[in-house]
Amino acid sequence: MLLKAKTLSVSIDCSPSELARFVSNPLNLPKWAPAFCKAVGRSGDDWIVDTPGGPVRVHFVNRNDMGVMDHTVVVEAGEEITVPMRVVANGTGSEVLLTMFQLPGISDDQFAQDAEMVARDLQSLKLVMEGLGQEKG
Repeated sequence: MLLKAKTLSVSIDCSPSELARFVSNPLNLPKWAPAFCKAVGRSGDDWIVDTPGGPVRVHFVNRNDMGVMDHTVVVEAGEEITVPMRVVANGTGSEVLLTMFQLPGISDDQFAQDAEMVARDLQSLKLVMEGLGQEKG
């Protein structure tokens, strides 16, 4: 069965390597993804993210030179949600792409709300990386 998918993107005036370095650091999540992440901390090998829906575990792929920043969100019930994310060159800047899948049991309205939240966070990332938001870390 194929799931409904939606890929969101944002163009950012920042080099792909600088952008990937910033985004791949989980400690920066609250700076650029405030709709998803209120706080983040470490518990052993796991990153625990305080989200509006409660705490989740997040596992990130190892840093790489390909701009792959996929991550897996593990919700309290143990369900794993894979989030493909890429940074690719766009002229002298970057394009960030994040793909969402509508999982079984998620309504069209909830999927649309989740997409709006992700779009807001991608715009926050743009503001931070272009120096219009809070300082980069």
